[in-house]
Amino acid sequence: MKIFGWVLLVVGVVMLLFRGINFKTKEKVVDLGPVEVNKTENHSIGWPIYAGGILTLAGVFMVVSASKKTT
Repeated sequence: MKIFGWVLLVVGVVMLLFRGINFKTKEKVVDLGPVEVNKTENHSIGWPIYAGGILTLAGVFMVVSASKKTT
């Protein structure tokens, strides 16, 4: 349970620092022998800032509660 709490904590902090992920995909549209037409698209995956805060708080809660049980 403590390890899962640390994972949530790290993921939450990363989500607070980075608002989203951007990436490009390249797709072949036409292939006529030596002639190729490619299309590049930009994609983005975003999340709200409160999602990172919730994960961070949940991770802190899990780490603290797991450490109290073991002592």
